[in-house]
Amino acid sequence: MKTGLTDPTQSLRTARMRLDPLEVEDAGALAAAMADPSLFVVIGGEPPSVGEAAARIERYRAGPPRTGDAWHNWAIRLAATEPDPDRLIGHLQATVREHGESVEIAWLIGTPWQGRGYASEVAAGLVEWLRANAAGAVIAHIAPGHVASERVADRAGLAPTGVVEDSEVVWRLSATEPEA
Repeated sequence: MKTGLTDPTQSLRTARMRLDPLEVEDAGALAAAMADPSLFVVIGGEPPSVGEAAARIERYRAGPPRTGDAWHNWAIRLAATEPDPDRLIGHLQATVREHGESVEIAWLIGTPWQGRGYASEVAAGLVEWLRANAAGAVIAHIAPGHVASERVADRAGLAPTGVVEDSEVVWRLSATEPEA
């Protein structure tokens, strides 16, 4: 078993972000951060209500149905060095499969905080944590032509594979690839 990958979600830090396990109490702040409908144009859906955000967080907290899998969900918060410290600005997710043989990652930053490098910073920090915990392949699914997400994935060390699943390009970082 890969160390830490299937343990309960722990807080992580980057230079400008604090990543805390997502709690039901975060539902209101998460719904507020995700309130812009334009966030969902590419990924589908619509901004969640506070109740919908709470129900989603409860599902995340319950964990996946398969033994050996794990879900990690973090509230992305601004660190003390940033304007408006402690504000929840987004959500970071890692879906661990087969005790860490592969991990799917995803991120979403609220519209007011986009364009500041926050998504790149948390995605790179997550990849660093996953590699330190001996994760196998790290994967992200990105809509073709979604330049902002492509840049985030590239900065985290992932590269497009040419494989398309559910209309999204699979980006991948393998455990056997050298670090950039």
